[in-house]
Amino acid sequence: MAHKIWLIGGTRDSIEIADTLTLNTIGFMVSVTTQTAQALYSKDTQIVIGCMNQEKMQSFCEQENIKAIVDASHPYAVEVSQTAIAISTQLNIPYLRYERKEYQTSNSQNGNPLITELDSFKTLLAGDYLRGQRVFLAIGCKALHQFKPWQEQATLYGRVLPKIESLKTALNAGFTSDRLIAIRPPLNLALEKALWQQWKVSLVITKASGKAGGEHIKRQAAAELNIPLIIITRPKVAYPQETKDIQEVLYFCQ
Repeated sequence: MAHKIWLIGGTRDSIEIADTLTLNTIGFMVSVTTQTAQALYSKDTQIVIGCMNQEKMQSFCEQENIKAIVDASHPYAVEVSQTAIAISTQLNIPYLRYERKEYQTSNSQNGNPLITELDSFKTLLAGDYLRGQRVFLAIGCKALHQFKPWQEQATLYGRVLPKIESLKTALNAGFTSDRLIAIRPPLNLALEKALWQQWKVSLVITKASGKAGGEHIKRQAAAELNIPLIIITRPKVAYPQETKDIQEVLYFCQ
């Protein structure tokens, strides 16, 4: 049975990695959580769809004769990464984390009073940042439930992926249809600014998603519209191996 690389995907970064592995004729499988994500890859890519707990990950690695794991999941998908690391240790399978590059601010942007960086949503919600504000949450749908207690203390708007599940999550978190937009990011600067202006927001919350996630566009929009921006920094994970270079991912797989 041929050995395979397991690419934990679902991100734009993983698409580039998949294309690189295909170009170099390296056998691999991609795991994604949704049918929508499957469509991002070439039609010949072997894909497994669905969320996997530790038991399912172990079974998958054993059944598919996985030789190595390349983790290109979202920077905030901490549980996925931690579980994959545990499986790699348990089964003695080499693991490499591909971490997308963080946005590098220029010297002129350092100390920008419009931008506040916080270490977590917990820190954000424990403070008094949101009270009385018109807040745009450009954070995806998974964290929206944490903001439910603030629905009566602030006017909250949310952007989610154009999927039924994402919309249901937002509605269950107390968002009404007039305070939601379903669109796949990243947006260009003109559209990003237009959305902020349409909703007359006074504060924007986002994550440190790097250029791949449109962080630079939100920073620029904040500067041009003079609207405060709070950025939730990436969670800290102790990866056994990590790289920001796709060429190093190729060497690892070879």
